[in-house]
Amino acid sequence: MTTRKTPIEMSQEQFKALGYQLIDLIADFMGTIAHKRVTTGETATQLQKLLGNAPLPENGAPAEEILAHAADLLLNHSLLNGHPKFLGYITSSAAPIGALADLLAASVNPNVGAQILSPIATEIEKQTIRWLAEFIGVSPDYGGILVSGGNMANFTAFVTAITAKAPENYREEGLANTPAKLVAYCSKTTHAWIEKAAILFGLGSKSVRWIPTDAANKMDVDALEQTIQNDLKNNCSPIMVVATAGDVSTGAVDNLRAIAAICKTYDLWFHVDGAYGIPAAVVPELATLFDGIKEADSIALDPHKWLYSPLEAGCTLVKNPQHLLNTYSFHHDYYNFDNQGDERVHNYYEYGMQNSRGFRALKVWLALQQVGRRGYEAMIREDIELAKLLFAESNKHPELEAITQGLSITTLRYIPLHYVPHDEDGEEYLNILNEALLNKLQQGGEVFVSNAMVMKKYCLRACVVNFRTTRGDVSETIGIIVNEGRKMHQKLENNQLYLATQRQQ
Repeated sequence: MTTRKTPIEMSQEQFKALGYQLIDLIADFMGTIAHKRVTTGETATQLQKLLGNAPLPENGAPAEEILAHAADLLLNHSLLNGHPKFLGYITSSAAPIGALADLLAASVNPNVGAQILSPIATEIEKQTIRWLAEFIGVSPDYGGILVSGGNMANFTAFVTAITAKAPENYREEGLANTPAKLVAYCSKTTHAWIEKAAILFGLGSKSVRWIPTDAANKMDVDALEQTIQNDLKNNCSPIMVVATAGDVSTGAVDNLRAIAAICKTYDLWFHVDGAYGIPAAVVPELATLFDGIKEADSIALDPHKWLYSPLEAGCTLVKNPQHLLNTYSFHHDYYNFDNQGDERVHNYYEYGMQNSRGFRALKVWLALQQVGRRGYEAMIREDIELAKLLFAESNKHPELEAITQGLSITTLRYIPLHYVPHDEDGEEYLNILNEALLNKLQQGGEVFVSNAMVMKKYCLRACVVNFRTTRGDVSETIGIIVNEGRKMHQKLENNQLYLATQRQQ
């Protein structure tokens, strides 16, 4: 048998040697990550200099050289979201088994768009979907699909809701010919995906009704119902309500039971954006917080958030999977994906927006087996306890103000000792101070937090979705924030706004 000679192939021996070397580097990286800086703080210009400005190579280079170079760049010049003091945004520390899963998946390279192209991968994704439904406490009969992340998970559900609730001729005639304006409802704290979806899928941004929230940052259900009634009187056509199970700023969970009842009364699609928070439903003592989730027509969740999967891994679950088929299933003459005898073929291109799809499910499937329900329950509970500890320690510190705590998110701000903001200028200075402090922390490399605006206060926001974070990291984070806060306040003391504020006091 002759073998084709190509510059991209590797011998078995070469692949082994390179693979062992790379695994050794990655294992050392994971084993020492806690001793590294969270980020180097390098600028784009500095990083570009590392890469250089060479043109596209005319000829190839030895694989061992370029792989070693790539490893050096990534392991030593990245923001490390697996670091125990990475508490920013909602990107988890990634499970090591997920890294191995991605290597295995890429090696086989199944196209999980059609069953004939990915026979075992399709079955694994189906099982993963069932397990995720069971994990959050809804029926395993929910169907769904793995997607890239929260935006796509919510987009997938959004278009499905339009197809389910728009007039029957919508697919042929489009939204321009609907007799009444279609509208959707969400709280004012809903993630920005909703506005993107309304624009991208033809409803327009003015079709979104932003419902006010109460003091706990939850959707005001009375205001929701009143807004629906007003729209019906004004010849609008309400189609869906988006509830949040884990607001990205404060961790708040809407009253899902009450919203489900309103959706049932007015025949609206009930979607739950649980991209961040819904995995916490696995914790028994939080069950009442998520009461009503079983009524959801669709749910978005992201395994790459609180299930510790490597990026990318989002998921859309739909109570009646036929709605996904009604929305995304198209058949063309050049498709030959259904010839499986009497068996119903499960082709994932019929359940979402992609035809060609990578094998995202493998890393989620493996982690669910390695950890199990009880393991996840323990880790998620501990993340929440660490966030509560951060809130409590901030509340006790004379230079910190703890603002909110929900699920595994705590918001706080730095206030200089003896500083009392007597008016709007004083509050404005604190906002300026904490924004400058956040930027310093994000570049400094000791700890990484993000921001939130809560009750017009610019806050530091810490989100614990990190299996490496410890109580010691929380204590050290308090110290770092206070130390850097003092330095930043001293730096800003000559700021004209600060001097003006002090004169008024």
